[in-house]
Amino acid sequence: MRLQDEPEIPFQINIVPMIDVVFAILTFFIMSTLFLTRQEGLPVNLPKAASSQQAQIPTKITVTVDKQGVVTLNKKPTTVDALTEQIRTLVGANPESLVVINADEGVNHGQVVIVMDKVRQVEGAKLAIATQKPQ
Repeated sequence: MRLQDEPEIPFQINIVPMIDVVFAILTFFIMSTLFLTRQEGLPVNLPKAASSQQAQIPTKITVTVDKQGVVTLNKKPTTVDALTEQIRTLVGANPESLVVINADEGVNHGQVVIVMDKVRQVEGAKLAIATQKPQ
């Protein structure tokens, strides 16, 4: 039995818990994207240069020469002899391709020059050498 004098409570949807959940999900995605970094090459100790700049054009192709002289192209091991053809395949018809050479400062200068020569044989490829600013 219901009393006629009892006021009827209107139906309500409480959105505060939904807002809390949305903010928690948003925070998760923001924090997770902070840990996503893009690495173009393998980690090497780059030589220091006072005129060093950040790359203005997004790098497409990365050639890395590590301290032992091992050459990699976009993180895949390769040989110096096969480098020209592989870069030519990657460049294709894109005239704005930038080939960045990441050479460890302990690598023999002659090896870096050989790699640079192989890159220059590819028509349309722009050449850059990665350095870092001295602290």
